[in-house]
Amino acid sequence: MAKQSDIIANHKGQRRPDNFFRTIARLLSYYKNCMWALICAILCILVYSAATIIAGYMLDPLVKVLESALEDKAGIHIDEQTAKYTVLLIYMGALYLVGALTNFGLNRLMLQCTAVVMAKLRTDLFDRMQELPVAFFDSHTHGELMSYFTNDVDAIREMLNHSVTQLLISTASLTGVIIAMISLSAPLFLIVLVLGTLVVLITKFIASRSGRNYVHQQKALAQVNGYIEEMMEGQRVVKAFNHEKKVMADFDVMNEELRHVATRANTLASIMGPIMNNLSHIFYALTTTIGVLFAVNGELITKLSRNSSFDWSKVGVEGAVLITFLSFIRQFSNRVSEISQQFNYILLALAGAERVFKLMDMEPEIDDGAVTLETLEDGSRVWRMIDKDGNEVTVPLVGKVELHDVDFSYDGEKKVLEDVTLYAKKGQKIAFVGSTGAGKTTITNLINRFYDVNDGEITYDGIDIRSIKKDDLRGTLGMVLQDTHLFTGTVMDNIRYGKLDAADEDCIAAAKVANAHYFISHLPEGYNTMLYADGANLSQGQRQLIAIARAAVASPVVLILDEATSSIDTRTEKLIESGMDKLMEGRTVFVIAHRLSTVRNSNAIMVLEHGKIIERGDHAELLRQQGKYYQLYTGAFELS
Repeated sequence: MAKQSDIIANHKGQRRPDNFFRTIARLLSYYKNCMWALICAILCILVYSAATIIAGYMLDPLVKVLESALEDKAGIHIDEQTAKYTVLLIYMGALYLVGALTNFGLNRLMLQCTAVVMAKLRTDLFDRMQELPVAFFDSHTHGELMSYFTNDVDAIREMLNHSVTQLLISTASLTGVIIAMISLSAPLFLIVLVLGTLVVLITKFIASRSGRNYVHQQKALAQVNGYIEEMMEGQRVVKAFNHEKKVMADFDVMNEELRHVATRANTLASIMGPIMNNLSHIFYALTTTIGVLFAVNGELITKLSRNSSFDWSKVGVEGAVLITFLSFIRQFSNRVSEISQQFNYILLALAGAERVFKLMDMEPEIDDGAVTLETLEDGSRVWRMIDKDGNEVTVPLVGKVELHDVDFSYDGEKKVLEDVTLYAKKGQKIAFVGSTGAGKTTITNLINRFYDVNDGEITYDGIDIRSIKKDDLRGTLGMVLQDTHLFTGTVMDNIRYGKLDAADEDCIAAAKVANAHYFISHLPEGYNTMLYADGANLSQGQRQLIAIARAAVASPVVLILDEATSSIDTRTEKLIESGMDKLMEGRTVFVIAHRLSTVRNSNAIMVLEHGKIIERGDHAELLRQQGKYYQLYTGAFELS
């Protein structure tokens, strides 16, 4: 499987996709989800190709009937010739009608099949994203991630919707045309074979260069989309600091790069069609010329080959055969041109598919935990595990969290945490204070196992959290983050997100705990008020209160508050203090706060600096020490 570093390199670098054929084979494997529709479509393609080729082949008997009618100057057999001609025309018309109906049927079936394939592909891509670790999302912009679902998936859809169908039709028809041409005149077909080989070589030459440029185009497009989304989200900040010109200048650089690579990719792709068309005209003219010479099969050929021992009569062709062969030449050229033109869409789609499959091949978030959480009949919960002797044991879920000599680094080079040790018992409130980048949020990320420690150990009720299944671990934790995210849906839906099976009464009770019930009741539709655009129709403080209610309804054993009241004014903060106290009662609580007033009643306060705990104790003890916390609290230093 691909690793995260490979994905990042693939976005930033400009290397060629590993294997076009393997990628397209993997794409086509998705057709197993609509196998019967595909089989019916292929049968339609075979019938369509056979009908059109046989209809074209009937030019030969039609021309021969006309020749016979012209030779019958006395008109003795004119009625017979007319009847034959009429029957042949009816047969030809019926064949073309069959071709039209089967063409409609196969396109309808392929559209249906493509919809099934794309639904499955999007599902697989979305599901894989849900399984990826937090580290992946920390290293990619939202726009870059959305590019997978928009640019890349759309390119794949265009290929499957049009190119695959056209490729199957053209390939089947081309095969039939080649068989018909060989049966009509092998010598003339040899000429076509030589010219066709030239077409293949030209197509291969252009495709190899165009393919690399399409990969670069998709990467540049993802970068542009990511930048646009980021700027749209931060438009207030851009305008507040008058950075419109700077933003436009940066966008122009990326947009120019996209223009450059897109021009290169599409220039090579666009010249393929004209080249194929002109070559087809040349092929037609050469074949016509040589075919006429063969048809003459007489004086001119004999004079030109007077000293040759070869019997030129063997390569003579009848006029009817030549006319029919020339019609197949046109079909041959058209089919070859259609196949070559589909390479544009195929190469673009493969560039996107390469990126999609590399993401889908990334290693999912590793969960090697064997300890599970179980709810007993009396409603209590326990950790169920196997001890060293192989016996099944249970450990009560209490909420005791300990960190022992923990070291951690995001990039493997710069340490974010170093030798961190702390203890949190059930019902205790542990606060982290310190400057930005000191490592406060990192500790909570490690407790959630968004990342794993590099060294040391974190235990939960005496169990190494790496031994606990992540779903069960996180099911006992509740988080209220500084950056609140609300989903599109009702207020009730957003509160219930903390516990999907919670009743309306439970959600309302949780809102009352967070003191959000009052303002929610005064919304236009109350708890049924729809929220859009991350809750843009609410104030920042109201959004934070809903997030607190969402954590409350989950009834977590361990509660993590990461600047949970940072967006709430002092008055609102006082209003929810009693509610927060109820929420925290009996739970292990970790609080990260810049407002030191919110951590005064903590059982223990950890002062972090450069990833180390430099002071610890309760509010009174730290003030008596007159260290860094004392300086922060008295205003000698400010948190930043």
